[in-house]
Amino acid sequence: MTKFSDLALDPRVLQAVADAGYETPTPIQAQAIPHALEGKDVLGIAQTGTGKTASFVLPMITMLANGRARARMPRSLVLCPTRELAAQVAENFETYTKYLKLTKALLIGGVSFGEQDKLIDRGVDVLIATPGRLLDHFERGKLLLTGVQIMVVDEADRMLDMGFIPDIERIFSLTPFTRQTFFYSATMAPEIERITNAFLHSPARIEIARQATASETIEQQLIAIKPTRKDRGFAEKRAVLRALVKQEGDACTNAIIFCNRKMDVDVVAKSLKQHGFNAAPIHGDLDQSVRTKTLDGFRDGSLHLLVASDVAARGLDIPAVSHVFNFDVPTHPEDYVHRIGRTGRAGRAGKAYTIAVPADDKYVSAIEGLLKKPIPAGPVPEYEASAEREGDSGRRPRPERRAPRHDAPPRPVADHHQVAAMQPLPEVEARVVEVAEAAPEQPRRRERHTERREERPEERRNEQRRRPAESRHNDDRVMGMGDHMPDFLTRSFVPQASQE
Repeated sequence: MTKFSDLALDPRVLQAVADAGYETPTPIQAQAIPHALEGKDVLGIAQTGTGKTASFVLPMITMLANGRARARMPRSLVLCPTRELAAQVAENFETYTKYLKLTKALLIGGVSFGEQDKLIDRGVDVLIATPGRLLDHFERGKLLLTGVQIMVVDEADRMLDMGFIPDIERIFSLTPFTRQTFFYSATMAPEIERITNAFLHSPARIEIARQATASETIEQQLIAIKPTRKDRGFAEKRAVLRALVKQEGDACTNAIIFCNRKMDVDVVAKSLKQHGFNAAPIHGDLDQSVRTKTLDGFRDGSLHLLVASDVAARGLDIPAVSHVFNFDVPTHPEDYVHRIGRTGRAGRAGKAYTIAVPADDKYVSAIEGLLKKPIPAGPVPEYEASAEREGDSGRRPRPERRAPRHDAPPRPVADHHQVAAMQPLPEVEARVVEVAEAAPEQPRRRERHTERREERPEERRNEQRRRPAESRHNDDRVMGMGDHMPDFLTRSFVPQASQE
């Protein structure tokens, strides 16, 4: 049987591994570490929970033990799809570099740029980042990737699901062509295959288990229910979930409950807390400090039930999870494998329950097609949907509409004089009277318009025809000129007829 001491690792790394309590490597570690130490690219395909993180962390530390990092130019780069997975990888480096003077930096969202810039400016041997935050630092001119010697892409299929593949391709183009690349994924989609062919050079392909297979130590059960009403399906699923947790009793030391949508994560967590369960939500919309605090509480046992979206389905090393509950059937069959892979890790026994309604039949069929076997059906526990507390449905109740009564007498309508009498305004009325008395009497505009309309246009034209031409031209009245009128304007330039 292969031991870590047989893998040509640095003695200081072996000491740290022994301090962590490990002696025998997992299959992917035993096969990947020798190829990595030889400087080859590694393409690792293994299901979640098989020790993929240590399979690239240990050889990286050994190869980086000698050397020095320069400012803003990390020597190695590890890309992770989520903040939690990146933080977990950073913890692994912290554990296995306790006897080495290697520096690291963690670039994830939810943390100020200033603190991360200070770490990068001092120079780091290992840079662990999510793709988005890494490109943010690069575009701000705070980071150079031309000194990267080793590059790791962890959970590549999750990167594909989250839409990070264009970012991954751009990051690859910013690193040197001579880098060593480790590429790990639980499944090999066509897009992942294309990237490995483009950026890996004759990699050592290591496939530990058939793609997307579940561990044999996990007991799976499908709980199929038929809601009494269509609009009660969400509430009855919560009732079934509570019944399952109670049914397991003390055997359920802790559990992860997966939902498809973030908003449902909050609703289910709130429902469980209202019914006396120790539960908390975690999803991508929460602040990083809240997510970290929640995970720490789940790891140390102070939190019993973790209600999560798929952000917690990949790569998180929580070895003592006894149960997994799929509150929603995942729409992608691969996600089912990753979800239930949170339990039954490192040879431990685990249970995975999946609650399904008739609308989930097509998703269940896809999962069973991927697993090449049906999910065993389990008995539906006794539950009472009416036990839901008021306000626990998670949805705003619609206002009740009442039909108008035809026999009801019409409501009396108050006259406007009565309304005015009910709300007198004495001060306003007094001011109006005072203003009216103080204002001088002015002719009304309507009367002036009436006077103008009385003089018809035909009468004005006849008046002008009766006036002689000379009088029309020599008239002293010139409209619009005022009293100071130039003399030449009063002269007539019409030629006089001869007196013969």
